Amino acid sequence: MNSYKAIGQQKFSLNSYSIVPIRYEDRMDILKWRNEQVYHLRQNKPLKEVDQEIYFNTVIYKLFDQESPSQLLFSFLKDEVCIGYGGLVHINWVDKNAEISFIMDTKLEKENFASYWKIFLNLIQQVAFNELNFHKISTFAFDLRPHLYAPIEEAGFVKEATLKDHFWFNGEYKDVIIHTKFHQLNKF
Repeated sequence: MNSYKAIGQQKFSLNSYSIVPIRYEDRMDILKWRNEQVYHLRQNKPLKEVDQEIYFNTVIYKLFDQESPSQLLFSFLKDEVCIGYGGLVHINWVDKNAEISFIMDTKLEKENFASYWKIFLNLIQQVAFNELNFHKISTFAFDLRPHLYAPIEEAGFVKEATLKDHFWFNGEYKDVIIHTKFHQLNKF
């Protein structure tokens, strides 16, 4: 297993779920899910396998050895099988904050999105607050998936801002919704 120099603990678990530093073996599943869900990602076109290989070889592998990487990405596992991935992105090490990124296996979304999203939020808070002692973490979501917000708010995140008409989607401008949670010195 790869490990991040920036954190001590590498595996964070909750019952049969865990996050571990992003695994090379999951890269093609991640590619598939990203391409299936491109509409709500900051990705302007489908990725090709060669794009994914280049990304892992030129970006991902460098993150493991950095003291302060720009992102910490994890494979999200259920019983050691990858069912999603995400992490802390756009990390600001000076101000101790980051944005949360997450996608899951598209075919599991209909039945499991809310529960898996809440589990992932719990696990990523362990990284951000307990391991890194960050001040706050946020979500930055294109306002296209209303089912996204209830689990975020149930996990203790508060709607902090709406960026009106912030991005162009299918011929019209859409909002971005930002939810934030501050470190309360509680342990997860």
